[in-house]
Amino acid sequence: MATFVGIGVARFAYTPIIPALVEANWFTATEAAYLGAANLLGYLGGAIGAHTLSERYKLRYMLGGAYIAVALSFFLCLSPIGFAWFFIWRFVSGFAGATLMVVGPSLALSSTPASQRPATGAMVFTGIGIGAFLSATAIPLFLNVGLVLAWIGLGVLAVAAGLVADRALARLKSLPAIPHAGNGSEGLTAAQKWSIGIVMAAYAMDGVGFVPQTVFWVDYLAREVGMGQTIASFQWAVLGVGAVFGPFIAGRAAKKFGWHGALLSGFLAKSIATALPVISVSMASITVSSFIVGAMIPGIVALTAGRLSEIMGPAGHKKIWGMATAMFAAFQAAGGYALAFVYSFLGTYEALFSIGAVILASGVLLLSTRYLIVRKATQMEKN
Repeated sequence: MATFVGIGVARFAYTPIIPALVEANWFTATEAAYLGAANLLGYLGGAIGAHTLSERYKLRYMLGGAYIAVALSFFLCLSPIGFAWFFIWRFVSGFAGATLMVVGPSLALSSTPASQRPATGAMVFTGIGIGAFLSATAIPLFLNVGLVLAWIGLGVLAVAAGLVADRALARLKSLPAIPHAGNGSEGLTAAQKWSIGIVMAAYAMDGVGFVPQTVFWVDYLAREVGMGQTIASFQWAVLGVGAVFGPFIAGRAAKKFGWHGALLSGFLAKSIATALPVISVSMASITVSSFIVGAMIPGIVALTAGRLSEIMGPAGHKKIWGMATAMFAAFQAAGGYALAFVYSFLGTYEALFSIGAVILASGVLLLSTRYLIVRKATQMEKN
């Protein structure tokens, strides 16, 4: 439920609403884009502060507060009060969503026997896709009645998910403590340190590269390409279906190619898929793009976490994963605002997909240099 609400509802549900906000004259297209970026900025704040908050407050109350905050971010936006008001609540939604994303999965894994954790980890991230899929299928029905019903429906969805999660937490006799990470860097070779740096830098690039299709995709297809809300929402649903299967695809790839090889393949597939709308906006092209990008949203998250765990070992993984998440969030927020500015300057979304594809391709090149850099670092260490 944490990933379902934290990303699937708190962030992704806003994407198919953007065209309706513009067409109803609640906001201009540029303002709607900046509101999407406000959620990314809030996510950065939540990613940085979630661990500290989890040490100060009871986890059940903290998670409950996050679910309530997401619900309020919808319930308190039933009329076009103003840009500043919506900006605040999109920020709150992002902050609460990041809190759920950081604390929820850690709590789930710490509550699971070690033998079942790989399967649990895959299931945890499918919530992202389920949230995107339900948002894509439910929001068009809500919008047929009006924007107000769409906001209410999303708020009710967040409340319902929060109640289910709270009942599950209540059944636990005692909540397990989320383990604290030590330094974990002692004894690492120069090659391992370089490998960590490469993976984290590539993950930061993913934070920018996936913004176009997770923030602007529906509005691009509906208004700029002229496909309309129905087809655009269908493509968002395809992206959600891809996100449901993404963690399982990533797991199979990791078994076949290893963590690094699978991560490199994931970046390559995502960069090509992001570039497809620039090459062609045929139904086949955008459908393939939607599915692959959707699959690689949680897929790259899982592969990055797995690769860092492979390098660091279990003792240092939590700390380095927290650093990677914060770096991802920082680049995601900066990328969101930068791309919103580019859109306001150029007046077209198409350039954003080109930028995203180039940044993801840079991640491919960076990961490809790993073997050369590691070999050089090993030689320097020996000398």
